[in-house]
Amino acid sequence: MSEITAPNWLKPLAWAALIWNLLGVIAFVMQLLLTPEAMSELPIEQQTAYANIPLWSTIAFAIAVFGGTLGCVFLLTKQALAIPTFSLSLGAILLQQYYNFIVINSVKLLGASSVLMPLLVVAIALLLLYISIKGKQAGWLN
Repeated sequence: MSEITAPNWLKPLAWAALIWNLLGVIAFVMQLLLTPEAMSELPIEQQTAYANIPLWSTIAFAIAVFGGTLGCVFLLTKQALAIPTFSLSLGAILLQQYYNFIVINSVKLLGASSVLMPLLVVAIALLLLYISIKGKQAGWLN
């Protein structure tokens, strides 16, 4: 019985997605390490938002970026565990964006330009989940 070969684009896409998610990990760590001095240079509304981030939103951020990173490792190693891992990451992203858009109204706080990056994050997370599901169905992932 022959093994089903993954398409040639899968590995470069998974590496690019891994780098993307590692940038998310860096953003998470930078948020955790935001010093009072650095925070004082932000506009007062942003200072208030950063100072009052609830623990559940921070946990969602962590699950989103570390889950996405782990999902990419699973994708690179052709493991179907990518599916539940990307699903968990996407759920955490949506929870975090609920905080950003509903709870603190980041569009009012930061302007309309604050919508682009979160939409890109959600779109990439959806794409990675879709590819992992299709990969399992096609036999690329086991």
